[in-house]
Amino acid sequence: MDTLETRELRYFVAVAEELHFGRAAERLGMAQPPLSRAIQQLERRLGVCLLERNRRGVRLTDAGEVLLQEGRAALDATAAAARRTRRAGGADSPRNRLVLAVKAAASHELLQKLLDAYAAEPDSAEVEVVPCSINEQEELLRDGRADAALMHTPWNSLAGFDSEPLATEGQVAVLPAGHPLAAHATLSLADVGDIPGLPLARWPTRGAYAPGPGPEIHNQTQLAQLIALGRTVAIVPDSARSWLWAEHTAVPLTDAPPVVTHIAWPAHSRSLTLAGLVRTAVRL
Repeated sequence: MDTLETRELRYFVAVAEELHFGRAAERLGMAQPPLSRAIQQLERRLGVCLLERNRRGVRLTDAGEVLLQEGRAALDATAAAARRTRRAGGADSPRNRLVLAVKAAASHELLQKLLDAYAAEPDSAEVEVVPCSINEQEELLRDGRADAALMHTPWNSLAGFDSEPLATEGQVAVLPAGHPLAAHATLSLADVGDIPGLPLARWPTRGAYAPGPGPEIHNQTQLAQLIALGRTVAIVPDSARSWLWAEHTAVPLTDAPPVVTHIAWPAHSRSLTLAGLVRTAVRL
C-alpha cells in the first residue's frame, strides 16, 4: 500500500500533535471511537505501529514520528495546491500577477533592481511584494500564499524548492553608536559573542528561540530600538545598513559566514510567468 488519503493524514496528524484521542477528536469535530478505528485501520494498511497506547497516554513510535513530519508536509502541499488553484481561477490570475515574499528591509537594493528590470520586460506581470517577518518567506512559499521568495542562507531552508543564487554579502555587527566596540574598524564573532551587558539578539528558527540571555526578536523595529537603547547587539547582512538609525553603528565581521540571497520557487511550478521573473533575477 503506497498511497494515503488526505483524510487519514488529517486524522493521524491531529492525534500525533495532541497525543490524546479525545482532544484530537474534538479538534476534528468527530466522535472518538471512529477516530480510533481510523488510526487502527491506517496502522494495518501500513503494516507498522504508529502510536503506543498505555495507561499513561499516547506516544509516537519511530514510524509515527516519520509519518507526522511527512504528513504535515503532504497536508501543507495539498493546501498550497488549493490556494494556487483558486488564485488561478480568480480575477487575479498568476498569468497577470505574481506574489513575491521578501524579508522586510533585507536586500532592498537587489529587490529594487529586480522589480525595475522585470517591469521592463515586454510580457511582465504585476508583482505584489509581501514584506515578511523573520523567516516567514519560507512559510508563505510552502503554503501557496507566495509564488516566489527571496531567501537568505544560511538562515532560510531551501529544502523542497528550486532556487538560484543572486548575491553574496558579508555580515556586520550592529551596536549602539556609543559603545566602545563601535569605534573598531572590524570585529570577530568572538568579540561580539560575549559582551558584558550587551547580549546577542536571538532570532526564531522554525518558530522556536535558542536559549540565551539576549532578547527574543520578533521584528525589525523592535530590534532597532533595543540596539539603540543599549540592550542588545545583532549580527545581520551588510545590506541591512539601509535601515540603521543614527544611534546604531555597523562594524564588519571578519569571520562570519557569507549570506547568499536566492530567489526560490516551488519545485513543481510550471508557470511561464514565474519563469520570466526568475530569468530576470538571474540576469541581474
